[in-house]
Amino acid sequence: MEKIKHEEFTRYETARILGARALQIAMNAPILIKLSEEELEKIRYDAIKIAEIEFESGVLPISVKRPMPKKKDEKLKRIREKTTEQKVEEKETEEKEDIMKEGEIMELANPDDEIEEKEEEEGGED
Repeated sequence: MEKIKHEEFTRYETARILGARALQIAMNAPILIKLSEEELEKIRYDAIKIAEIEFESGVLPISVKRPMPKKKDEKLKRIREKTTEQKVEEKETEEKEDIMKEGEIMELANPDDEIEEKEEEEGGED
């Protein structure tokens, strides 16, 4: 069996696991690792110490379920609609700006033509 390192768990998860296992041991659940009488006397038959030893050795059959956040389809749809609307509006404003620029260019081109025509007319009268 793989040894589970306590580093994979948050301190709150570790505390919860140790507390649950210590309660089981205090209620006369079988100890999952072999400890000699000397070791048990050394830790004074402390259920929390026994639970810590079991936890560090990786023999506890306790797992932690970490629920993932639920997706909200409606919120996602609204966000998608807003982004598509913004993209459409941006394209429309870009098109309007392009049309305005083309109009300005044409206006700039037209006054030059008129000036040349006036010069020709004035030159022809002299």
